[in-house]
Amino acid sequence: MTDTSHTPGQHWNSRQYAEHASFVPTLGQDVLDLLAARPGERILDLGCGDGALTERIKAQGAEVLGVDAAEEMVEAALARGLEAKRIDAYQLPFDHEFDAVFSNAALHWMLDPQTVLAGVARALKPGGRFVAEFGGHGNVAAICTALIASLQFRGISARGRHPWYFPTTEEYAHLLETAGFKVDSIALIPRPTPLPTGMQAWLETFAQPFFHGLDEDLKITVMDNTLTLLSHTLSDGQGHWSADYVRLRVVAHLPEAVSLT
Repeated sequence: MTDTSHTPGQHWNSRQYAEHASFVPTLGQDVLDLLAARPGERILDLGCGDGALTERIKAQGAEVLGVDAAEEMVEAALARGLEAKRIDAYQLPFDHEFDAVFSNAALHWMLDPQTVLAGVARALKPGGRFVAEFGGHGNVAAICTALIASLQFRGISARGRHPWYFPTTEEYAHLLETAGFKVDSIALIPRPTPLPTGMQAWLETFAQPFFHGLDEDLKITVMDNTLTLLSHTLSDGQGHWSADYVRLRVVAHLPEAVSLT
């Protein structure tokens, strides 16, 4: 669920992630159902994070490999008894060996989706499927707007700080087709998501690049400004926060091999 090797300022702590982002694997069940892993299949979990969903795929009888760019997340997945490796999503080394590639809440961290999809296609056997969910067009729009406004109010440019790729369905379907996939389904799903430990914890877990390089006093000021702006729309006034998530959910497959006989 993480892959930020090319994201300045973003670091992952598996304990912090488990505390503040436990909703991520919980809400991944629907896309896991779409994967419908079968016993004996070999499946790649791209951006596996701490392995919470990888574990569920394994429990369905599949042989699953989790890969992530964050060493601490890979160690957390290994601690679950899973097969996991630290691998850059832009340099997937696999060659036609997986029945399916699965990814949840990771692809929006990968700002060069064409390279990622080329690696995914290369990793799959002919007829293999790709099942993923990640941030789509409009995801955390209010949060991004508040962060950028808070930075600009202090005279700080947000250029280069926005760490995410949130495509439209049309844009991503085109990229999939360019990589050789046939798109079975693709949709944007608005999903306001309760944040059990609050907005500040979410920002400290996921939005570190917006604060990268700022001194501590300035970080606190920008954080306070952001929370004040967001309190009007994403808090109920009783201390309960939500994030304005919009997820892009996709199922695609490669064509079967063409017989030359």
